Amino acid sequence: MRKKDSAVLTNAVNSLKDIMQMLTPEQQEELKDNLYIQHFKKNETLYREGEVPEMFHCLISGKVKVYKDGIGGRTQIVRVIKPVEYFGYRAYFANQNYVTSAAAFEASTVCLIPVEILERWMMKNNQLALFFIRQLAIEVARSDQRTVNLTQKHIRGRLAESLIFLRDNYGLEEDGATLSIYLSREDLANMSNMTTSNAIRTLSAFAQEKIIAIDGKKIKIIDGDNLERINKIG
Repeated sequence: MRKKDSAVLTNAVNSLKDIMQMLTPEQQEELKDNLYIQHFKKNETLYREGEVPEMFHCLISGKVKVYKDGIGGRTQIVRVIKPVEYFGYRAYFANQNYVTSAAAFEASTVCLIPVEILERWMMKNNQLALFFIRQLAIEVARSDQRTVNLTQKHIRGRLAESLIFLRDNYGLEEDGATLSIYLSREDLANMSNMTTSNAIRTLSAFAQEKIIAIDGKKIKIIDGDNLERINKIG
């Protein structure tokens, strides 16, 4: 973990503008002094389940998955992070070790700040404290909805939801159809609470129905309306 040159530091500070605008000038300088930039390679781990949380994370560029290893070695992706989102701090405020792990989907750059500094500021700054309460509340609501969907929808509905989720969070390439994130079939299965073989079969069925087109790890959404319909009926 290391501090970077002024240009990289400026970019990181700009990424934290939601927080910076709530800080005093003295706190802003303290943040800059204690801000670190770390680069992660594809599939590299940011933190692991069971570790003691020490850092607040802000994704500056790239894509990150938050996941949990389950029974029988199966993995469940519980959240995907896009720039610029905050993560990796809930366990600290809950006085717990991490209950999930995080890894980079692709080469990613992350800004890190010691959480104890944020906690100290929050004790004196109601606006900052309310900001993080809202962030956590939004995260809980998303988690609750996703839990219901993953347990009640059929396989086709779960996979359709994951494809729409990736489209809405990471966007499309210049052709306006291809997802701008390339996931392995295993990762897509882990997002959709299904086995890899079921994910492969369902993707093939979607392709045969002309809902999507597949080119290696690239997935192009051809019939978005039909995909939305499958998602809704579950």
